[in-house]
Amino acid sequence: ADSLEAQAKGPILNHVEMGMPNAADLVKRLQEIPGYRDEFRKVFGDKDPITFDHVVQAIATYERTLVTPDSPYDRYVKGDKAALSSSAIEGMKTIRSFGCESCHAGPMFDNPGTPMGTGWFQKFPVQPHNPVCAKYVQKYHLMDDPGRFDVTHKAVDMHVFKVPSWRNVALEAPYFQNGSVRTLQTAVRVMAACQLGLTVTNKQVSDIVSFLDSLTGKFPKETMPTLPETPNTTIMMNVSRLQKVAVENEKK
Repeated sequence: ADSLEAQAKGPILNHVEMGMPNAADLVKRLQEIPGYRDEFRKVFGDKDPITFDHVVQAIATYERTLVTPDSPYDRYVKGDKAALSSSAIEGMKTIRSFGCESCHAGPMFDNPGTPMGTGWFQKFPVQPHNPVCAKYVQKYHLMDDPGRFDVTHKAVDMHVFKVPSWRNVALEAPYFQNGSVRTLQTAVRVMAACQLGLTVTNKQVSDIVSFLDSLTGKFPKETMPTLPETPNTTIMMNVSRLQKVAVENEKK
């Protein structure tokens, strides 16, 4: 997707996610809730306030507030040299010496310089026959998922995945495409063995994890709204019909 608005349309209509059969049914459902009619009118005006484009515009506008700045690393690069521990600094140096920045670079640590939002894709695991990596492949089923091949059906995309951001990675366990690795420490060992052919020491793992911990930013404070209600009634949906239509649309 080339924008947050474009991305927001996908899950709503996808039959294995929210499963709405089409945009018109979504709009109709929202129009039946008085509270949403009032709220959309306040934001988008009186003329046709509830549209699919307005729905995804509202979602994307909210998503743009979900930024997590001012991590210890951010403060460090701005000049606060006390923001990182000695272990984190050593971890940063270790990562650079290993060449991890060939994939995990840029402001989001998810590409080596590609335009924001384009995605950077790499094969994983690169060295599945490395004896150390092979043990991880077997234990964590790392090659069961065909990766991007599942979408493109091109042999070159077999076991190719989008390089994930390191920001807030300490909060995102479990790790890897199948969620099979429970800890960041183990994930570091897997990446070292399977991508770089390296066996890392306990100290190197500890230092690298300290650096990755330093990429956890400050989360915005949110006041959750009270969602519009439908007093004394509910909007009944013909679930079986919706499911059938959604599946048919997905096949198209």
